[in-house]
Amino acid sequence: MGAVAAAIRAGGIVAYPTEGVWGLGCDPANREAVERLLQLKGRSAEKGLILLAAEETQLAPWIAPLDPAMAERIRGTWPGPVTWVVPAIDDCPSWLTGGRRTLAVRITAHPPARALCVASDTALVSTSANSSGETPLDGPAALRDAFGPALDAVLEEPLGRLHGPTEIRDVRTGAILRPGPGRSS
Repeated sequence: MGAVAAAIRAGGIVAYPTEGVWGLGCDPANREAVERLLQLKGRSAEKGLILLAAEETQLAPWIAPLDPAMAERIRGTWPGPVTWVVPAIDDCPSWLTGGRRTLAVRITAHPPARALCVASDTALVSTSANSSGETPLDGPAALRDAFGPALDAVLEEPLGRLHGPTEIRDVRTGAILRPGPGRSS
C-alpha cells in the first residue's frame, strides 16, 4: 500500500481495485498526471473524470457546498457504490470536469480503495482500467500486459462484489445517468 500511495504522491499513475472493476488513478491536483492518464486510456478530456475518496473532506477542495436536500440524497448512499454528479467549485480544473460546472464523485466503502485514499492523503482520479471504449481489464497481470511501464504501481488487492462499474446519479434530480450492476450473493 505504501509504495502505491508514494507513486500517487510522486505524480504517478496507478491501478487499483474498486467496487466492481479495476481502476486507473492519480492525484487529481496533478494536471500532468491526469493528462498522462487520459493519454494512456485514449480518453477525451471532455468526458470528465470521477474522483474517489475515503471521506467527504477529501472531496471538499473540488466540490461546491451542497444544499441540505442534495447532501441528504448523497449521504443515504455513502460510503458505497454510487457515484454522484455534483456542483463543482468555480475554479475546479477543466481536466477533471471536462469543462462542465459539475464533477462526478464517490465515497467508496471498498476497503482497499479507501485505504489507498487514506494512505495517499487525497481523493483519487478514478477511471476504469482499459483503453477508452474497451472492456475493463480483469487483474494485475492483464493491467501490466496492457499498460506496461506507463503504470507506476499496481495495488494487488481483491475487487469488490459488484460486477461492473458503479451507478452514476445526478444529485440535483436523483436521476440515474449510468445504471450500476447487480451485487453478487
